[in-house]
Amino acid sequence: MASAMLALGPQAMAQAKAKAGGMPLLLPPRLKAGDTVGLIEPASATWEPFAIQLIEEALGNLGLKSKRAHNILDRDGYFAGDDKARADGVNQMFGDPDVNAIMSVRGGWGTARILPHLDFDLIGLNPKALIGYSDITALHLAIQAKTGMVTFHGPVGISAWGKQSLETFKPLLFDAATPDYVNPVATEDRLVQRKWRTQTITPGTARGRLLGGNLTVMTALVGTPYLPSFDGAILFFEDIDEAVYRVDRMLTQLGQAGVLGRVAGVIVGNCTDCSQGSSIGGFTLTEVLDHHLKPLGVPAFTGAFIGHLTDQFTVPEGGLVELDADTGTFRLLEPAVR
Repeated sequence: MASAMLALGPQAMAQAKAKAGGMPLLLPPRLKAGDTVGLIEPASATWEPFAIQLIEEALGNLGLKSKRAHNILDRDGYFAGDDKARADGVNQMFGDPDVNAIMSVRGGWGTARILPHLDFDLIGLNPKALIGYSDITALHLAIQAKTGMVTFHGPVGISAWGKQSLETFKPLLFDAATPDYVNPVATEDRLVQRKWRTQTITPGTARGRLLGGNLTVMTALVGTPYLPSFDGAILFFEDIDEAVYRVDRMLTQLGQAGVLGRVAGVIVGNCTDCSQGSSIGGFTLTEVLDHHLKPLGVPAFTGAFIGHLTDQFTVPEGGLVELDADTGTFRLLEPAVR
């Protein structure tokens, strides 16, 4: 089987391995000083040159150079160019031998629209650390489904890049470290931690490949060829500005589509500004999470330092992790870069 698989392209190889019962895993090279990061805009537009300048300066302070995809600062309605142009920007950065890693300038909306135009064989033959979150979830999951390559759910270029973000970003990507993901303690906390506090939904520990991202984007991929298998995975999700009933609806869809029933554990990040609304007798977010996750009978906790926050964890999509729902922590069990 091994010799036969060598003749397959990366996409076919990933699918063949999946059918054989193993989750494919393709590691990108680690970052080092002097490397070049390709900047992409697969979704919404950024039309202020100063924003790009700040990103390039931030990367420079990490010892990295940058290179812009051809559609940076382009605009087509609310997109950074039309679908083909945005996809070409992604293909360009993966195919460029001078580019060592790839970062999305921002999220927004539109990444899912470019997926049919991506060259997944090219991407699989040129593994590079892809970094971003929010709408970039569509790109993370599609690449995982089509190539098995580990990518990184973490800051986008326009993120704040504070100290707490760098505490996982740099060791993970530069040093091939295997971090323990423990929420920071806010300086204003005194006897009891309130901010960035985790809550156990179902106690226990579990191991699996980490898969997920933005709940809205992930749910929209159900029924497409761009959603990877969640068999035995550790699901993680976050969101922003979603009413609780919409979170309920999305988790209902994931459950009825068979996604939730396949996972080994669940890590819920932050649902920023996800309000109950003004309806009388409505459910809280905590109640909705309990309704959907407790019946699964797998370890689960909420409040992980993931999502639309000023700072956030950088976590490897496809990396092998162990979660401890009792302590609200998880850890990477093997390097996510080579």
